[in-house]
Amino acid sequence: MYVRISKGSYSPELHSKVSARLNASSESLVPAIRRLSGCVSYYVGSDADSNTMVNVSVWDTLEHAQAMSSLAEMTALGEEFARMGVKFERPIVNYAAMWQIP
Repeated sequence: MYVRISKGSYSPELHSKVSARLNASSESLVPAIRRLSGCVSYYVGSDADSNTMVNVSVWDTLEHAQAMSSLAEMTALGEEFARMGVKFERPIVNYAAMWQIP
């Protein structure tokens, strides 16, 4: 199992706009991610106190986790957030899971 974490930060005045777009992104991303092999779970969230957003996903193999890097819908959304002023941490890391609580 691999845990993929993508994190972005933004200025406080963008929180409502970023959160609303994150919420709406499920319309295009959920079907696209479901077409990929190996997704065990996927979470999206934002935090007003730290002015950050995060995508956390769990994948069955490293290759499946890495497939997110070439998902057209995700690339387009990332570009949209960057135009809004979100700064993403790069590279996106895929962590080998050591243990879990099911």
